[in-house]
Amino acid sequence: MAIDFHARANRGTYADRCASTVWAEAIRHLVDPTGKRVADIGCGGGIYSRMWHEIGAGEVTGVDFSAEMVGAAREQAAGLPLVSFRQGDAAATGLPSGSVEVVFQRALIHHLKDYEACFAEARRLLVPGGRLIVQDRTPADVELPGSPDHIRGYFFERFPRLLAVETGRRPTDAAVRRALLAAGFGEIDSATLWEVRKVYPSVEHLKRDLAARTGRSILHELDDGELADLISYIVAQLPAGGTVVETDRWTLWSATA
Repeated sequence: MAIDFHARANRGTYADRCASTVWAEAIRHLVDPTGKRVADIGCGGGIYSRMWHEIGAGEVTGVDFSAEMVGAAREQAAGLPLVSFRQGDAAATGLPSGSVEVVFQRALIHHLKDYEACFAEARRLLVPGGRLIVQDRTPADVELPGSPDHIRGYFFERFPRLLAVETGRRPTDAAVRRALLAAGFGEIDSATLWEVRKVYPSVEHLKRDLAARTGRSILHELDDGELADLISYIVAQLPAGGTVVETDRWTLWSATA
């Protein structure tokens, strides 16, 4: 069963992780965040909204279609007066035209049937010369094998049917570029990023994170018995003892309004 982003039980699943310095370095290669007004569209629980603030953005507005996610984001960002959140659609955010220098869309477009509408909305929000940054996985990113560093690859190794689900919903580079051009963007570029998702003090911490399906919508396709089987399978592949550093490969697209 697909994840229900509106369910209170899933309120914190995209809220309590910290974005990595690896991600921050990749962003700085694309744009200088210092003092920039940023719209984080499809912000979930605000993990990356908070990180934009941490790396120097002047004002960050997170937008998500789920009232539960927005509520969790507000709780996590309490005490950050320049970080705010509102409920809205990726294609109709309700934000003013020409109000930001950067629009960021992470793990958003694979949930959408039509990328062009959310890209057109992003272009409306941006000042002339502003930058859209899109982060998502392509089928090529998804198909990489599992390893002690790339835990996600084991999901598809153990349950091949998940690979069909995942590759079927992920955007190709060509499709993203076509939609960006159709929305009026130029200077389109893309690059891959190995992002540190999380560092676990022990395998037990990883097991608890997987069991809760934290931040992994694909795991909602498994029933509880299958998830327990997957966790056992993953643990058997990992070295005994010590920390676990989980990384994921993403594609970053950047384009100019």
